[in-house]
Amino acid sequence: MLFRPNTLKPKMPKLASLLCGLMLVSCGASVGPSSGSSESAQLKTLAVTQIVEHPSLDAVRDGLKEELKTLGYTEGENLAWDWQSAQGNPATAAQIAQKFVGDQPSAIVAIATPSAQAAAAATQDIPIIFSAVTDPVDAKLVASAEAPGGNVTGVSDLTPVGEHLDLIKKITPQVKTLGVIYNVGEANSVTLVKLIEAAVGDRGLSLQKATATNSAGVATAAKSLVGKVDAIYVPTDNTVASALEAVLQVGYDNQLPVYAGDNDSVKRGAIASLSFDYAGIGRETAKLVDRVFKGESPAAMAVVYPDTLELAINSGSAQKMGVDVPATILSEAKTVFE
Repeated sequence: MLFRPNTLKPKMPKLASLLCGLMLVSCGASVGPSSGSSESAQLKTLAVTQIVEHPSLDAVRDGLKEELKTLGYTEGENLAWDWQSAQGNPATAAQIAQKFVGDQPSAIVAIATPSAQAAAAATQDIPIIFSAVTDPVDAKLVASAEAPGGNVTGVSDLTPVGEHLDLIKKITPQVKTLGVIYNVGEANSVTLVKLIEAAVGDRGLSLQKATATNSAGVATAAKSLVGKVDAIYVPTDNTVASALEAVLQVGYDNQLPVYAGDNDSVKRGAIASLSFDYAGIGRETAKLVDRVFKGESPAAMAVVYPDTLELAINSGSAQKMGVDVPATILSEAKTVFE
């Protein structure tokens, strides 16, 4: 009920006057000059959409949240945080994006390419900061990495494919045919497979591809490579990463080396990777969010490409897959899992 001073009668019954007074007291936080409106104006709302839960993307989310707190944004105080996972379903990612647009947050963070594409398709007005997106230009999220030009910018995790192939050859020089498992529905994975195809020839390798459209199909894809390849490489594909254990089991059962595009997958059982720190990618994302919160436009904020790579080795899994990792490689690793 809204009271307008010019509609009140000069004299008011005592009960009505008491009720009015009580209502004004109870609504004091939102009425009048002492309402605390300046505090409300400082509240930032961040909507975070993630295509699927797996360790690398979870690390991005956690790094984002931790760095935001370091930058002065605390959930429940001056930050409202809404996180949603699409559970690997692009249609669900689109629904989440539509919901977020309706909520009108201060900014949207989209973790991984499918979620970023869904968010970008849903709004051209709300700032979007993507994270862990392989190729934002090829995914049509930005006009260019240097000058995005719209309401979208973010942090890429473009895999150093050539260095990964070199690592595979150093650890297992006998590999001649490399298998790769990916989801053709993920633009990031399609880009990576093209890069792999372009790089294998120079390294004396041939490529055998196997695809999975969802996590349930990953085991079948991995089994289809047995007897056809000398090693399996799992790129930063969200569908395959969510079911990585199925690929690893094929490696264990068939003495077939499994390599990965991220170090969290090495912790889970892949033999090796040379990768970015995904929590660090989340922290870089938070810095872009902070700039947007402070008034900068994503249009003029260049895409960030991390340049620090860390070598991780899982010597225990290597033994289970019949591989002896050279001591020189082990000595170079920042992290060795046993």
